[in-house]
Amino acid sequence: MGYLQRLREICTRHGILLIFDEVITGFGRMGAAFGAQRFGVTPDMICFAKAVTNGIVPMGGVIVSDAIYNTFMTGPENAIEFCHGYTYSGHPLAAAVGNVVLDVMEREDLFAQVRALEPVLEESIHTLSDLPVVADIRNVGLTAAIDLKPAEGKPGARGLAIFEAGLQQGQLLRCTADTISFGPPFISTAQELRDMVATVRNLISAVA
Repeated sequence: MGYLQRLREICTRHGILLIFDEVITGFGRMGAAFGAQRFGVTPDMICFAKAVTNGIVPMGGVIVSDAIYNTFMTGPENAIEFCHGYTYSGHPLAAAVGNVVLDVMEREDLFAQVRALEPVLEESIHTLSDLPVVADIRNVGLTAAIDLKPAEGKPGARGLAIFEAGLQQGQLLRCTADTISFGPPFISTAQELRDMVATVRNLISAVA
């Protein structure tokens, strides 16, 4: 704690824009609307996507500070304020899905569900620290990651092997090199999280 606050101070002092990539952490995964709120830091820009439409319709966006917004909105009178455009900008289907998803999040209080599941995931995932090939484990909100020690001369091989074995066990893992990342659904039950970790233990033990 304190890292992001210090980064905010440095950026403010030197006139540097602080941009948060909240494509994964935004819209509830941190137990708050955004990681920025969870850690009490206000960036100049937030990039978001994924959860805003439940990941079923492509949609992304950027939230900016008043200072950035006003910079674009105070140009010459004869100029378009923000002259840009993409084929699918403001697509009505994505906008409609986004509105429904946000309504469901609010109605079912899914942020609170994430906060309730966070200690379950934390307790479960850290039980894997006794495995010899586990180098580090970290978690916050409803996300976690396990760093594996690379196989001798084969960086990334362990992560790939566990990913492939997981598919055979009906578990879709996200592996980046030798790091296994977790982002379970907000509607998971406590037992489902424990079962997930138990499966990962078996995978690591069998493959690594």
